[in-house]
Amino acid sequence: MADFRFEDLEIWQDANEVTDFLFDYADKAEEKKYFKFAEQLRAAAMSIFNNIAEGSGSFSDREFASFLNISRRSVFESANIIHIFLRRKIINHDEKKAIFSKLIPLSKKITNFRKTLIH
Repeated sequence: MADFRFEDLEIWQDANEVTDFLFDYADKAEEKKYFKFAEQLRAAAMSIFNNIAEGSGSFSDREFASFLNISRRSVFESANIIHIFLRRKIINHDEKKAIFSKLIPLSKKITNFRKTLIH
């Protein structure tokens, strides 16, 4: 049993892994002097991760669901930033494909978990 509720959530664990990947891509952007892009991607990644954790501390399922909605939207924001990274040649198609293979299932898991809270 974890110290905090969110630590036991599969979506939080998956978001933790995705955040690591997104931070790696942000580092690549910084290497090419795209500092604002890197900062934006890190913020979006942290929003995915943090809103799951913060929401798990809610007093109601409806409030938790609201935080999960923000988290899911941050997944989409991250995906959009990844498209920009591809266009600016910060990453290649294989890297985009690799991160999308993690972002898409995470988005679906967040959506499905959210549905269980607001039935």
